Amino acid sequence: MSAGVTITKTNFEEEVLQSSVPVLVDFWAEWCGPCRAVSPLLEQLAEEYRGKIKIGKVNVDEESDLAGRHDIVSIPTMVLYQDGKIIRRQVGGLPKNDIENMFRSLV
Repeated sequence: MSAGVTITKTNFEEEVLQSSVPVLVDFWAEWCGPCRAVSPLLEQLAEEYRGKIKIGKVNVDEESDLAGRHDIVSIPTMVLYQDGKIIRRQVGGLPKNDIENMFRSLV
């Protein structure tokens, strides 16, 4: 994902919790069909809202500890953070407009 950020346990605090802009984190996996469907939408939103919101992705297969710490039991799960706190959580694939509505009031 070129417009977004790959989130790992190593950079989670810096990229998400200490971010000066809201962060939408997509917990996903390569084998997940709905995750693959949402990915291009997140790419578009990352481009459209560059500098206003950060969109990051956590591969749950590679970052199972991080997924476990955030109680991710189903994917895709999108979690919106602002000032280091969870503002909203959405499980399942969504159309672009619904994803955008998750954060529109914050930007």
